[in-house]
Amino acid sequence: MNLETIIKKIGDYQGSKLKIMEVCGTHTVTIFKNGIRSFLPSTIELISGPGCPVCVTPPSYIDKAIEWSLKPNCILLTFGDMMKVPGIQKSLSEAKAEGARVEIMYSPQEVLKKARQNPGITYIIASVGFETTIPIYSLLLEQLLENNISNVKFLTALRRIIPALDYICATESEIVAFLAPGHASTILGSNAYQELAAKYHKPFAVAGFEAEHILIAIYDLLRQIETGKYEVHNLYPSVVQPEGNIAALKIINKYFIPDSANWRGIGDIPESGFYLRDEYLKYDAGSRELPAEDKQLNSKCRCGEVIIGKINPEQCPMFGKICTPIKPKGPCMVSTEGTCGIWYRFSQREKK
Repeated sequence: MNLETIIKKIGDYQGSKLKIMEVCGTHTVTIFKNGIRSFLPSTIELISGPGCPVCVTPPSYIDKAIEWSLKPNCILLTFGDMMKVPGIQKSLSEAKAEGARVEIMYSPQEVLKKARQNPGITYIIASVGFETTIPIYSLLLEQLLENNISNVKFLTALRRIIPALDYICATESEIVAFLAPGHASTILGSNAYQELAAKYHKPFAVAGFEAEHILIAIYDLLRQIETGKYEVHNLYPSVVQPEGNIAALKIINKYFIPDSANWRGIGDIPESGFYLRDEYLKYDAGSRELPAEDKQLNSKCRCGEVIIGKINPEQCPMFGKICTPIKPKGPCMVSTEGTCGIWYRFSQREKK
């Protein structure tokens, strides 16, 4: 079946209204960039999910990172997309402007050279991400151990996507199918979604990042719904294996263990975080000391509802008005993979 036929069959759908969640921010970008919503009938709605690790990082984590950056002989290392994420009081960018020792890193591996050259400095790595990036931190810890480097600590906000999807399946009944996150699936494997599909009777499709990949996945999910199936279909077999990346999973489990974690806008989700195992706690910067839930920073900000697919960004009263990428009020507007930021950028292009 060629792509034209698939597009026509999607457009001809006349069944009940469907809400399909694309979990990954990169999928959201592809959907906007290629105008995929224009191919869909009004009865099919695509809605974004919690696929941006920056967006789900709680404000108390930002405050903890700032606390470390203000301690004598400490430097916080972070990726640039974390700089504007609001904490309870301020962002890392604002703290840096006031004298906090915050440096942007382009790779966590940079700390190896820095730590060797400056043994009197303790480097705190802001370790944020899903399963895709956790092997990088695992490998770094292994190198620190092998080289007997002790002046490095990890402040982790590492998250597991399956427990988050379990939460959404249990609480958002209107979402009937999922476009599974392609990046995380390269580590987890397509089999990781089997239990959710069976438990909640919702189909999953693992897809790549080209427009045709997304359209084929939507058609696949549509066919499953129409035929009463709720299976996991791997439509990205060139990259995603059923069992996942065994080597990556092994090194993750060697150094990290699952436990409950606080997701911004959601609260505590059991077994949804990764933390350093007890034998490596000397490398931890207090990751387990964060509260299970943060207070609402701004009563008008609806990032929490955007993250779980309850609303689209434009339904937030702050979107595009007092909350923009230049002055973000919520985390979904900060990251390049944040749903609000993606919606804002493409809405501005359309206006031009």
